[in-house]
Amino acid sequence: MKKMAMSILAALMIFSATAAQAAAATHTVQKGETLYKISRQYKTSVDQVKKWNNLSSNTIKIGQKLKIGGTAAASIKPASAKEDRETNVSKEITVKATAYTAYCKGCSGITATGINLKRNPDAKVIAVDPKVIPLGTKVYVEGYGEAIAGDKGGAIKGNKIDVHMPTKQKAKNWGVRTVKVQILK
Repeated sequence: MKKMAMSILAALMIFSATAAQAAAATHTVQKGETLYKISRQYKTSVDQVKKWNNLSSNTIKIGQKLKIGGTAAASIKPASAKEDRETNVSKEITVKATAYTAYCKGCSGITATGINLKRNPDAKVIAVDPKVIPLGTKVYVEGYGEAIAGDKGGAIKGNKIDVHMPTKQKAKNWGVRTVKVQILK
């Protein structure tokens, strides 16, 4: 009986140590990452990552350390972005894509959904016609990457998008393209 009690105690100590290590997992924010991209990587939600880190907005900074809490989320090996995206596509459309910056004449730098592009110049945000792609929708834009439909514009009607670029030069380099947009689940 004593041996059994000691075995159970040892197992509990190992489990507790493993759970504590998993609960303490962190992710260091890299250039181009968003809360959405990080949440997908760890197979959780943006809201959960925000809760774990007491974040009141979607704003994150390069080098910031984010807690990836809970044993299930922390112990999951990050999925490849392509594998994850391919299994989560609900629709694909072809659109005409132009580019914009937060520094255009008359621009405030704040999107229709409240993202501050001047504070987050590398944020992956697209302007959309909300009748075609609802605001807040997560998308994958060919040649641009994963983004959030976080803005709208007066000239954005129908199957047209505007991709956010951190500089005017990058926006000019983008030009006008016809691209595929995958609507993610």
